[in-house]
Amino acid sequence: MQTHKKYIAAVLVIAAFSCLLCPAALALTEQEVRDQVAAAGKEAVTGNVFIWFLCAIAFLKVSQKIDSFLSGLGLNVGRTGGSILAETMIAARGLGIVRGLGGRQGGAAPARPGAVGQPGLLSGGLAPSIGRGIANSAAQAAVNAPNTSGRMGGGLGGALYSTSVRRGGAFANSVIGSIAAGSISAMGSLTGERASEALYSYLGCAALENSSESAPAFSEVEIGGGRITGTETSAEYPDGISFGMYHAGQYAAPEGSYSTVHTADGTAWYKQYAADTVNRTPYKASDGAIAYQEEIVKKLPRAPQRKDRL
Repeated sequence: MQTHKKYIAAVLVIAAFSCLLCPAALALTEQEVRDQVAAAGKEAVTGNVFIWFLCAIAFLKVSQKIDSFLSGLGLNVGRTGGSILAETMIAARGLGIVRGLGGRQGGAAPARPGAVGQPGLLSGGLAPSIGRGIANSAAQAAVNAPNTSGRMGGGLGGALYSTSVRRGGAFANSVIGSIAAGSISAMGSLTGERASEALYSYLGCAALENSSESAPAFSEVEIGGGRITGTETSAEYPDGISFGMYHAGQYAAPEGSYSTVHTADGTAWYKQYAADTVNRTPYKASDGAIAYQEEIVKKLPRAPQRKDRL
């Protein structure tokens, strides 16, 4: 019982200090943020903003631990905080708001004609690194996840990718584009059902309303190394047809008939479908001579040469 009293006393002291310190933080208004940006400059405020958000997340986690302890003592308390994913997304939203305030500089006069624009409040420092880290984790999660569509792991990056790819969002298409144009030895490749889902988004089909009726379906897809291959089933090719897509910046134009398509991120790709090809199968005739059985089959033309090997 004495131990419980000590814990309760410590909790009450912490709660008292929190009540004293919270009003000052919660009373921060948008106008005060603008005044601070105008007075101290964007560079000086950047560090304060990051420290404030880190402290806010830390306070939520500490409060969550205190609530759990009090619940163990039989006291009914309100739950504070949530999952780290939700808190990170809230913090990111807040960073976006502050970035907008920094760009406006508290309602300052517009820039003079011909003046060079200054970097935004959060254009440097940790923000680009955080963005690259999330994108890299999303790419690794997409490549290493099981070859099935739907939810996957990979932390924040994987969660954002799963949500974005189903809607054909710009984040997912950017990740898919980096995998498609990247080296297989360095980044790996997308295969299976997850690759089919990724290609559906990367070609802009997922972003279109009522696209399921007219958009093609993809199977046996592999994405990586500047190439995208697979089988396409559509109204024009109801039985399915093999296709190959080659990054226009990495490959020379292919021989034969081809088209140039642009993916959702604006990248140009050469696209070829399987064409009629005579397939000759040798066999031994009754007189002992070598003969050939010929048949016409659909076959994908030979891949074009890479520009770095010409």
